[in-house]
Amino acid sequence: MTANPVSVNSNACLISPEIGKTSIAPAHPPLKLGVLASGSGSNFEVIAQAIQNQQLNAKIPVLIYNNPEAKAAVRAEKYGIPSILLNHRDCKSREELDTKIVKTFQEYDVEWVVMAGWMRIVTKVLLDAFPDRVINIHPSLLPSFPGIRAVEQALAAKVKITGCTVHIARLEVDSGPILMQAAVPVLPDDTAETLHARIQVQEHKIMLGAIALIAESNRKYCD
Repeated sequence: MTANPVSVNSNACLISPEIGKTSIAPAHPPLKLGVLASGSGSNFEVIAQAIQNQQLNAKIPVLIYNNPEAKAAVRAEKYGIPSILLNHRDCKSREELDTKIVKTFQEYDVEWVVMAGWMRIVTKVLLDAFPDRVINIHPSLLPSFPGIRAVEQALAAKVKITGCTVHIARLEVDSGPILMQAAVPVLPDDTAETLHARIQVQEHKIMLGAIALIAESNRKYCD
């Protein structure tokens, strides 16, 4: 007798910690987020939309982008959020770029930094200016598959489960304390494009969940 094949829900995932347990008290001052983006800005827009819909007690005083062609700037305009281009090609070093970023964020009174698809390696300059207050999102279940092409790495390794991670940034690329993760099944016919698309759905969820955790922690500290 042949066993029935296991049915796999391509949209299934496991998020830890559970997002439903996070909350923000709207009576408290909103968390001021400075966002860094290099590309389409989909994670940035998810945050901005949640704020606009009063689902997240935060605000984005400014978006910084490093790629003149980044669509993130167009998304920022839609939400009335100031956006500033700091082109890394105009800087002699990573430290010079991060010095400009820190100066801009300080001018806008930013409290936390969110790397929402920021394709630059950050330096001690930024991390020291915002100690333990820089978060990053990465398309794998860290510590597995750090660095570039994480989705392709997962496919090459033939893993059955991958996912995404929001973590506190450290000098070592894609390292640091993990705030939230979501697991995503790898299907037999997955390509880098199809798998990345499903991972991105979960990225949007855990990005908001991680910010909610931060805001809740900040509220308790202030109380």
